[in-house]
Amino acid sequence: MRLGIRMTWGLPIAAGLVALMVAPAGAETDFTNLTPTERAILHNELREVLLSVPQLLPDAPAPQIDPYKDAVADDLTRLSEREEALYGAHLPGFGPPDAALTIALFTAPDCPECDRAQADLRILADTHDLRVTLIDITEQADLARALELDMAPSYVLPDMMLRGHIPPIVLERYLRR
Repeated sequence: MRLGIRMTWGLPIAAGLVALMVAPAGAETDFTNLTPTERAILHNELREVLLSVPQLLPDAPAPQIDPYKDAVADDLTRLSEREEALYGAHLPGFGPPDAALTIALFTAPDCPECDRAQADLRILADTHDLRVTLIDITEQADLARALELDMAPSYVLPDMMLRGHIPPIVLERYLRR
């Protein structure tokens, strides 16, 4: 049997169902002071009630929330403002200066992972239209600090920054996007 509940009545009915569900416990439970386990149980019970009566749920999709939206926008701004310092043709590196793809590799002296990262990128530059600029993180400390890079190797692409050595197969995926 299908319930004939209209959306205008949905929220009051949902509140009533919740009240009925928790009424026996209401006298002995302070809902402002639930343990994580009690919260999980209440969450699951509410979810089950709402899913059992789909008319109670709004038709509109849930809003997309991106908690990192502002941080990503800040990073992209910092990268854009420092494009010449990261990818300028005058910088040391390898690959064609007018390549379609660019990566700035921040390295440090006496860094075996940096040497490995550079070797991996040399192989990728041979098979892709890729320009790699090499930036010493100790000599360009202000640039590294401005980008909030605190370790070597670090890879800086026009739209992202990656810390630590990245396997070539993963880098290749970033290059193909």
